[in-house]
Amino acid sequence: MIAALFAAAIAISASCDVEHPSGKAGCTRVAVDRLKMNQLQTMGTHNSYKMAIPPPEMAIIRARNPHGADTLDYSHEPLTDQLNDGARQLELDFVYDPAGGRYSDPLGPKMAATKTPYDLTPLAKPGMKVMHVPDVDFRSVCPVLVDCFKEIRTWSKAHPDHVPILIIFNLKQDNLKIPGAVSLLPFDAKAMDAVDAEIRSVFKAGELVTPDSVQGKYKTLREAVRAGAWPSLKQARGKIMLAMDEGPDVVAVYRGDRKSLEGRMMFVNIDEASPASGYITLNEPIKEHERIQSAVKAGIIVRTRADADTWEARKNDTAPREAAFSSGANFVSTDYRHPDLRFSRYEARLPDALVARPNPVDVKP
Repeated sequence: MIAALFAAAIAISASCDVEHPSGKAGCTRVAVDRLKMNQLQTMGTHNSYKMAIPPPEMAIIRARNPHGADTLDYSHEPLTDQLNDGARQLELDFVYDPAGGRYSDPLGPKMAATKTPYDLTPLAKPGMKVMHVPDVDFRSVCPVLVDCFKEIRTWSKAHPDHVPILIIFNLKQDNLKIPGAVSLLPFDAKAMDAVDAEIRSVFKAGELVTPDSVQGKYKTLREAVRAGAWPSLKQARGKIMLAMDEGPDVVAVYRGDRKSLEGRMMFVNIDEASPASGYITLNEPIKEHERIQSAVKAGIIVRTRADADTWEARKNDTAPREAAFSSGANFVSTDYRHPDLRFSRYEARLPDALVARPNPVDVKP
């Protein structure tokens, strides 16, 4: 990596909480604010919006697909509670609903023939709707995407010194193969523009770290991040970064004919060699450990997972969590900031319960 990226690396203890500097040697506000925002490591949640599937509906899923039911058997608190608890990465999955009401009559409750309290009225509004699997796993702590944004922005404004928050997105458009299930709308170029419009409707100029703000005068985003163009922590405190966590085909629709991501609001999950490279999702911290480290050293912001599909919690397996931490991934995602005692005492938090720390790969103590 270009030497300029290392210029901000200073002697800071790995136990330094960069969101709340202690004032001790090497952990002062002045010291940590000199770090670049890509020289941090923090944690967040996977499918941060997801509420539990009620038992009658879960029983139907389990009878048909026990393995699938296990992977869906988790939930999260409201977004504000997660942020108060130290989560600095959130994940919001959404479906396209320009007219409103497309997802207002889910199949799951009808199949279970029960009524579990959940307010479906917000789904009648036009706009992106936040949910995991329409018809089956649709309950969300904030069903309307712009309402999620407003909640996050309100928290951010009340805590202006927070380290940058990453919000990642999955754009749901694969149809569920169940008779009677709703047909999802594709994310074409018009839908992609609508996503950016919803982002702009909530977040104001200067509140986001965008691809353009990082690229600056460089020819490509990749060239900028390799030159160390990410803002310093001092510049990035109180800001939010958005990233689309999708495969090449969906990313290509969002990019269009742009060289990088000019004018777009979100970074994209893309190969490290691409001109649009600035962010990448590498969710297997053991298998992809070396690749994560290489990407971090190249200035790319990386998200990985400490656990997936409830398996680590069921087995109390901490190996992926520890690999995620040692990989230097900037954002480590979990479903278990708190243990689910139905399974084990497994949880995933940074050592010493830090909110954020100097990146163990990119900042030398």
